[in-house]
Amino acid sequence: MAPARKTDILVAGAGAAGLSSALALARAGFEVVCVGGLDRRANGRTVALFEASLRFYRALGLWPTLKARSAPIARIAMIDATGSRFKAPTLAFAAAEIGLSAFGANVENHVLVEELERAARATPGLSLRETMVADASFGPDEAQVLLADGERVEASLVVAADGRASLIRSRAGLEARAWRYPQTALTALLAHEKPHRSTSTEFHTRAGPCTLVPLAPREGAPFRSSLVWLMEDDEARRRAALSDAELAAEVEAQVGSLLGGMTIEGARGAFAMAGMIAPKLCGPRVALVGETAHVFPPLAAQGLNLSLRDVAALVEAVEDARAVGQDVGSPLTLEPYDRARRGDVGLRAHGVDLLNRSFLSAFAPVDLLRGAGFAAFAALGPLRRALMREGVLTHGALPRLMQAPQPVREPRAGAR
Repeated sequence: MAPARKTDILVAGAGAAGLSSALALARAGFEVVCVGGLDRRANGRTVALFEASLRFYRALGLWPTLKARSAPIARIAMIDATGSRFKAPTLAFAAAEIGLSAFGANVENHVLVEELERAARATPGLSLRETMVADASFGPDEAQVLLADGERVEASLVVAADGRASLIRSRAGLEARAWRYPQTALTALLAHEKPHRSTSTEFHTRAGPCTLVPLAPREGAPFRSSLVWLMEDDEARRRAALSDAELAAEVEAQVGSLLGGMTIEGARGAFAMAGMIAPKLCGPRVALVGETAHVFPPLAAQGLNLSLRDVAALVEAVEDARAVGQDVGSPLTLEPYDRARRGDVGLRAHGVDLLNRSFLSAFAPVDLLRGAGFAAFAALGPLRRALMREGVLTHGALPRLMQAPQPVREPRAGAR
C-alpha cells in the first residue's frame, strides 16, 4: 500500500463554500488538499453576495474579475401578493440609507465556481482533486481520509463542505436535524424589456416568494434578472413541463409585468425546499462549514453569505492557533469556532424558517403580525436601517477577512 499523503488541512467539497475555504486557508499559509466534484453547469442559479462577502472576496483578490460579471443590488423591494385581508405595505430598502452604494452583487453560480476553480489551481500550497471522499476516520492526532481514486490523505484538520448529505459529518459522528417544506424553488435566468434599476424585487405569495434579482447584461440582452420562485410542489411540476415561452408568460403575470415582456435564457432549475441544522459545528479534527452545517430556503439571500462567514471565522481560528503553536485540529482551536458561529447560524436558520412558514400559513393572526412588522419597518427609519445592517454585515465583530479594508483610490480614466 502506498504511503498516505500528508497535509495540514483537507477540505471535502468543491462547491463555492469548499473552494472558498480551500483558497482562504491556502492563502493564509496552510498546505491544503481540496477534494470533490466541480459543478460547472449553468443551471439558472445565481448567488447574491452581500457586503461582508464582497470584502471576503476582495481580501482574496477575486473581486475584480467577479465584479465584471455581476450586477449590483442597490435596492430591495418586498411586495405582499398573498391576497391576505391584512395586506402588508410594500417595504423598500436602499443601500444608501446605511452608507453603501449597494447591498451587494448578484453573480451566476457557475461563474463564481469557475473563478474559484481558476484561482485554486493557481494558488501555491493548494491541491485541487476532482475525486470524492470514500471514507474517513478521526483519531486523537490526525484525520485519515480515503479518496475514491484510492489515495489516502492524513490531515491535522478536515473541513467538511460536502453538503447536506455529508459523509464527513456522518463519519465524525456529528448529528444534524433536517426537515422538509411543501415547496419547490424554480430558478431561471430572464431577459426582459425594462431595466431593473439595480433593484431586487420580492413578491410574497401564499406559497412563498417570487424574486427577481438583477443580473449583468450580455450582448443582445441589456436587461436581465435571475428568478427564484418558491411554489407548491404540484405547481412546480406543472410549470416544469411548460415551454420557455409559457413559463415566461406566467412569471410576467405573477410580477404584474413589472419588467415588461420576458424570455428565458438557457437551462432552468428545480429544487425541493428543505431545512437542516447541525447542533454542533465541530468534532475531533473536523469543522463543518456551509450546507454541511445549515440549510434553509433561499429567502433574504442568506445561504452562501452565512457560509462565507463560517469560512472566515474558521480561517481566523486556525490562524490564531498557529500563531501560538497550537494544534489547528484540536478542541482548543475548534470549540471557539463552534461557539462563535452557533448564534449567527441559529438566528438565520430560525428566522428564515419562521418567515417562510408565515407565508404558508393562512391563519389571519399570522398575516396580521407579518403586516404589522412590515408596517413598522416601513415607518421607522432606525428600525429599518438596523435590519439592513444586520442583513448585509451581521451583528457583532466580523472575522478579519470580512472587516472593512482601507479605501483604495481608483485611478483616473486614462491614468497609468
